[in-house]
Amino acid sequence: MEFEGWLTIAVVVSVLGILSLTRLAADMVFLGGLTILLISGVLTPAEAFRGLGNQGLITVAVLYVVVAGLQETGGIHWIVQRVLGRPRSLAHAQVRLMSPVAFLSAFLNNTPVVAMLIPAVGAWAKKFNLSSSKLMIPLSYAAILGGTCTLIGTSTNLVVNGLIIDYTDHDGLRMFDLAWVGLPVALVGLGFILLTTRWLLPDRRPVISQMGDPREYSVEMLVDRDGPLVGRTVEAAGLRHLSGMFLAEIDRGGTVLPAVTPQEVLQSDDRLVFVGVVDSVAELQKIRGVTPATDQVFKLEGHRSQRTLVEAVVSGSCPLVGKSIRDGRFRSLYDAVVIAVARDGERLRQKVGDIVLRAGDTLLMEARPVFLEQQRNNRDFFLVSKLEDSVTPRHEKAPIALMFLVLMVLVVTFGWLSMMEGALLAAAGMLMTRCVGVEAARRSIDWSVLLVIAAAFGIGLAMDKTGVALTTAQAVIGFSGDNAWVNLGLIYLLTAVFTAVITNNAAAVLMFPIAYAVAGDLGLDFLPFAIAVMLAASASFATPIGYQTNLMVMGPGGYRFADFLRIGLPLNLVTGLVAVLVIPLVWSF
Repeated sequence: MEFEGWLTIAVVVSVLGILSLTRLAADMVFLGGLTILLISGVLTPAEAFRGLGNQGLITVAVLYVVVAGLQETGGIHWIVQRVLGRPRSLAHAQVRLMSPVAFLSAFLNNTPVVAMLIPAVGAWAKKFNLSSSKLMIPLSYAAILGGTCTLIGTSTNLVVNGLIIDYTDHDGLRMFDLAWVGLPVALVGLGFILLTTRWLLPDRRPVISQMGDPREYSVEMLVDRDGPLVGRTVEAAGLRHLSGMFLAEIDRGGTVLPAVTPQEVLQSDDRLVFVGVVDSVAELQKIRGVTPATDQVFKLEGHRSQRTLVEAVVSGSCPLVGKSIRDGRFRSLYDAVVIAVARDGERLRQKVGDIVLRAGDTLLMEARPVFLEQQRNNRDFFLVSKLEDSVTPRHEKAPIALMFLVLMVLVVTFGWLSMMEGALLAAAGMLMTRCVGVEAARRSIDWSVLLVIAAAFGIGLAMDKTGVALTTAQAVIGFSGDNAWVNLGLIYLLTAVFTAVITNNAAAVLMFPIAYAVAGDLGLDFLPFAIAVMLAASASFATPIGYQTNLMVMGPGGYRFADFLRIGLPLNLVTGLVAVLVIPLVWSF
């Protein structure tokens, strides 16, 4: 092996070692490794950055915009309520999450399924006080396992099926041929996840959620007259189990109903009084069917989706100290509306407009983003800060956003457009109908994930170009002799190793000619070996770079590289054993 090959091996080992043993950002580590290969001449600039033009990477980027449209319109909240529901325990939550994800992924591309559900699962976990780190990896793994059950479940299945047709006179696999082996693999894999996540997955929560929030707000919301909550019970409306918040009372036409029961039926114009921390108040604003009790929010310029929630502490020099919010004409003076007031843990029972302000009161306001620049240095307030992800959804556009999502799924499922083209169509529709704004679309793209994917393509190309991949594969296969089962197992194992280091599609394309040659040398049918390559490349759990959905959940779940190794490596072994045992029973040697 020449110098370029040894250098490539050193770079790959160093990248994996650094990611496993340190907390350095994955995108910076990968780009560092790619830079070494570029400067040393192993890769040309065009080869190093070829991944930036890869359809898979572009599709991932565009899908972030599609998901942003669902978030901005409240479609994600609808998904949480309709699909995920209310879990009784962590295990029940994982079952409710993984079952529909595995089913959907058998018929849809895994990437949009996971991209769509990541923010939904995050909100769901927060609402029911669950750890996202116990749910995000199961989300990705369920999508991967479901994708092994049908021909269209993953792009890798389609790639290998195309190679089968190209290399032989075989007509290729039919839609559900893979289910004979994919279904047992999926069931065993899902069972393994349920039984082991308690010990193999970390329990990481934001520090603020552990310590609690000392600022407790009282906030009043009105039930919309023509909204979807009228006639539903408090529990059915999703207003009972709110994380960090509780429904203290209902004011119904001047009659106060304290100690609200879960079965209390909501009526139009009910005034709901909630008590809770600031993050919960922000989530409350996103629920369809309730609006702030103060009509001042509708007098501000622009749609509510163009505003954000802002916190500020009233200073002693504020001219409204000693005056009520209404009498002081707060909205006219600051172009903002007070939603709630926090005062030293005291519960303020007056309506918001009647609260007399004191120095030190913390105000939660709805305002346009420009408010922060205008008031940050104003002596009337201290500690002016914006609440992240507090934009009120445009619920009236939710049906449009969901329509574009369904349209994307249909055109891709029936093969009318590629996954990238379908995603571009949906994203363009979201932008044209203002389901998501241009700036929000730009902010939604996770560039660190895209950089990791692009750099991984470059490093994988270096392994192929220098002969490292082929040399490694041939050396390992040379030890297997002429036993069919042993060769099948080694093909599966080697494909799984390559998939963990490079990408699933690249590993499949690299391993297929080797598997085909091995089957020919042994005088065996090639199909069992092709299926082994297909499943091993599709079912990649051991590293975040092995499958792009693993990368997508890495940040939201707060995972480290070693977390995937801890649960993914044994899962790879278990599912691989099932696959190697079942494949020859369906496709004989």
